[in-house]
Amino acid sequence: MARFRPKLQLPRDQHMGELGPLIERFIDDVAADGHSASSLVDYCMAARQFAKWTQQVRIDLQDIGAGSIERYARHRCPAPSRQRSTRASGAIHHVRRFVDFLAEQQLIRPIMPPPARLVDARILRFREWLRIHRGLTDRTIELHGGIMMRLLPALGPDPASYDASLIRCVITDAAKAHSPAGAKNIVSALRSYLRFLSAAGECRPWLDQAVPTVPQWRLSALPRYLSPPDIERLIVACDIGTSLGVRDRAILLLLARLGLRAGDIVALRLRDIAWEEGTIRVDGKGRRAVLLPLPQDAGDAVLAYLDGARPRVACDHVFLRGQAPFGPFRDSSAISCLVDAALTRAGIESAPTRGANLLRHSAATGMLRAGATLDGIGAVLRHRSADTTAHYAKVDVAMLQTIIQPWPGEVAC
Repeated sequence: MARFRPKLQLPRDQHMGELGPLIERFIDDVAADGHSASSLVDYCMAARQFAKWTQQVRIDLQDIGAGSIERYARHRCPAPSRQRSTRASGAIHHVRRFVDFLAEQQLIRPIMPPPARLVDARILRFREWLRIHRGLTDRTIELHGGIMMRLLPALGPDPASYDASLIRCVITDAAKAHSPAGAKNIVSALRSYLRFLSAAGECRPWLDQAVPTVPQWRLSALPRYLSPPDIERLIVACDIGTSLGVRDRAILLLLARLGLRAGDIVALRLRDIAWEEGTIRVDGKGRRAVLLPLPQDAGDAVLAYLDGARPRVACDHVFLRGQAPFGPFRDSSAISCLVDAALTRAGIESAPTRGANLLRHSAATGMLRAGATLDGIGAVLRHRSADTTAHYAKVDVAMLQTIIQPWPGEVAC
């Protein structure tokens, strides 16, 4: 597919030195990533401004490096204005891409990446243990590893000396600066770390039982969901005249019909859809793969995206970002932002939450009201515990009315 290549009538030899003739090659390289016409113009202008600046401060081509970008950034945005700072940060990003291009062309020395954060060797083994023996996702492994790196100074270097008193003190001190949800992450990470140490014979057995729990009622609130009419409003509000609208509609249908998690959407690959069988393969929590039936409307929406709206790039993820360089979503938060934007677009202001889990809960309550059993709902949502699925029984008011008992009134002692 031919890429747009802006033909800017700009002089090449005025105050740009050796970098001037290289800018057109740079723009050709950026255009190959699928950037829009306006983005290519921004890249071109940023590269020209940087080239003129190098001439003003007398930096030769071979001396350009990471330090040059930092100097240019300080020169580019001296004022504290928020709007000017935002524009400047975008220009610095373009300049960084230009300098990376020069390094790729071997015209300057390679830009060395920043030194990696030092990680304790035992934490590295802990992270590998989580991946192999617990089947956690990379994001959860990174979270647990980061928490334990922060707790290590308080725990001490010798796991053999850990005892219940030390564990309780460390948790109590660490939890003071966190919300209940953050404290639960700390508790979960430390409990897993102690189990890892026990399995390796490096600490006392059963020490993980000394980790206190965070007081929080589990599944105490009512499920938060959208009504079926609001779900349809959400889907209809997508503008299928645009590629982003086609993509968003396909994602929303998968979330609303199958109750997929945001992470499922991010991880979905082309090979996971079996069109002839009408199934979709989903790798959920714990990396447990399941096959789910692909509803007709969701399948049609995904096919419309793949055929006419998905960027033609060498990537096996089903859903890609809408802006160049095209690639998969970085994490599940992007899907929650997509749902939030869809709620705003549909004019649904009364939504109890605005993330991707809202549609998962809506799918569960919809299946329950359609007559599905709790076991069937648990199978579709891939719940490990039946108690989690039973949480949705709270919204079945008709069923609850059949078992309600009259208030006994006053009872004599």
